[in-house]
Amino acid sequence: MAIIVQKFGGSSVADAAKVKNVASRVIDTYQEGNSVVVVVSAQGDTTDDLIDKAHEINENPSKREMDMLLASGEQISIVLLAMAIEDRGFPVISLTGWQAGFVTNSNSGNARIKKIDTERILSELDKKKIVIVAGFQGLDKYDDITTLGRGGSDTSAVAIAAAIHADKCEIYTDVDGVYTADPRIVPSAKKLDAITYDEMLDLASLGANVLHNRSVEMAKKYSVKLEVKSSFEKVDGTIVKEAVSVEKMLIRGVARDNDVARIAIVGLEDKPGIAFRVFSLLAKKGINVDVILQSIGREGKKDISFTVTKNHMQEAIKLLEAEKETLCYDEITHRDDISKVSIVGAGMVNNPGVAAKMFEALYDAGINIHMISTSETKISVLINVNNAERAVQAIHDKFLI
Repeated sequence: MAIIVQKFGGSSVADAAKVKNVASRVIDTYQEGNSVVVVVSAQGDTTDDLIDKAHEINENPSKREMDMLLASGEQISIVLLAMAIEDRGFPVISLTGWQAGFVTNSNSGNARIKKIDTERILSELDKKKIVIVAGFQGLDKYDDITTLGRGGSDTSAVAIAAAIHADKCEIYTDVDGVYTADPRIVPSAKKLDAITYDEMLDLASLGANVLHNRSVEMAKKYSVKLEVKSSFEKVDGTIVKEAVSVEKMLIRGVARDNDVARIAIVGLEDKPGIAFRVFSLLAKKGINVDVILQSIGREGKKDISFTVTKNHMQEAIKLLEAEKETLCYDEITHRDDISKVSIVGAGMVNNPGVAAKMFEALYDAGINIHMISTSETKISVLINVNNAERAVQAIHDKFLI
């Protein structure tokens, strides 16, 4: 008998018919003799709808109250799924995140899991029940409800799998696996049978909306076997694991992220410690910085450009403007009409010319590059957002067709 954790996203439980479909998938797994824990997200666009309702009442609600509100979406999903399974005559119980033992820090809206008390989950499994757990949520030391950030249900599922030593964690989505590019943009994209944790982490971090990057980090740390599968078709998915044969593929995928804003600090003093002061200021406010470019200093001045998510752009600018006298710069410029397009693959490490091939694809498509960031396993470029889909198609054609 195996212990299997299954996670179903919001699109998988969006309406009554889909909830019943998920119930059938779960029951099939249970009838095969497995112990089953299911993690579900809020139905369809429920989270967005709740955010809109909050802003109708208060344009700037506190993060604590938002967590109280948003956690209710997953609670609806777990109860409806439990009712669907119950209606079929199978033993089942639904648990909120805190009933399932999730203890988090107090960072409302983006909490981190500190531990999971597995006693309740294991007790219910011992009673041969199917356990349905609300993803995306937990409880902090003050007994306040917290949420794990968008995509946090993936992290909830992997955390449970690690804590109860599950044999597998299956992530069910509206696609049937991980593709070499978004098949909605690139119809010729190929499904991968397997991908490494590191490659999947890069793709998740760079805009591939299949797995939450924190869930992949956790899966790698605790060696959780992941499989991305379709909620609607019974076909093999993509396995995420430690080592994968690259099968002579230079890259494993092309990703696009439109949630990008670029900030440029122009005319900074060219002296030691300036970059530290800039980025430590942002780090203290929890603003994550991605692509960074520093110009060669001339006449005692230099420029630093970097990217943040769009929702952090204005906050970052205000922080930097408040410290203008201390940082001694000339001006700040910004733009949010850009996209980050990236290629990922362990196969590029020992293959020179990968970057040139990517840039050639963009040149042939007449697409200008604003910034470039590279590592051993990924190359990212910033381009105009209206060129993003063409860029993904052009790069995919160059490498993978």
